[in-house]
Amino acid sequence: MTMGEIQFGVTIRGGDIEHVARIERLGFDSAWTGEHMLFHGPVTDSLISLAAFAGKTSRIKLGSAITLLPLRPPVVVAKAVSTLDIVSNGRFIFGVGVGGEFPKEFEACGVPVHERGRRANETIEICRKLWTEDHVTYEGKIFQLHDVTMQPKPVQPGGPPIVVSGRSEAAMRRAARLGDGYMPYLFTPERYADSLQQIYARAGELGRDMSRFTWYHMLFTAVADTHAEAHRVAVERLSRQYNQPFETLVERYCALGTPDECADRIQRFVDAGVRHFILSPLCESQALGTHLEIYAREIVQRFR
Repeated sequence: MTMGEIQFGVTIRGGDIEHVARIERLGFDSAWTGEHMLFHGPVTDSLISLAAFAGKTSRIKLGSAITLLPLRPPVVVAKAVSTLDIVSNGRFIFGVGVGGEFPKEFEACGVPVHERGRRANETIEICRKLWTEDHVTYEGKIFQLHDVTMQPKPVQPGGPPIVVSGRSEAAMRRAARLGDGYMPYLFTPERYADSLQQIYARAGELGRDMSRFTWYHMLFTAVADTHAEAHRVAVERLSRQYNQPFETLVERYCALGTPDECADRIQRFVDAGVRHFILSPLCESQALGTHLEIYAREIVQRFR
């Protein structure tokens, strides 16, 4: 794949709707947001937030990074995603994951946390059937459907692309069997390259055509005048977000420092196989506009 085909998106908090039009104007390819039902801090519902994003944009792709698939009934997921694809005129990318790092939200939603992988797999299978077929019957170990039809179907033929997120071998297997793309986070370039080979190998065993499979990466980024300042900001933000110390982790997993340093780190991921970056700015909301300008002008342009 040529360098010109490297794409860049940005993930922002669901409440930062005023920045979405700027993301599009600055030439990014996509805008993303994630979710938790309950978490250490405030997080919105990804699909509702993305519907608001759709109303503020006309060109860029809109993606969930990520939707916690096991916490919703499959038919509810299929309907919400189909509706979002319609209101965005076929611009939605469905990033999915199983969660589990905050067990209380599973308990509160009445979902056994140990079932999250199977629930996610069955939900993906059900969504694809409801988006493409009528009179659907499905017999899973958890979910069953008997002669049901969902209308309207999504705008995108076959439904939006389903991009599987996660860092585990189970997530890689899910991506190889059921996904249209893979989106890890908190990876090193070396681990990314290894995961790419594992997914290709597994997909080969299953006989899957991977020619349209897309390699995403959600990359935490902190840009500053000095590396030390970017390091400090990244540690403070991620330690608060995940409620655990990140002092020894940010240099391994983030793009930090001056624009030159961030671009060098991104290039290492390009070399590892990433083709669509989802940059996750580590900054306060009031500074986000300035950081988006820096990313667009001083980092992303180097890969165009």
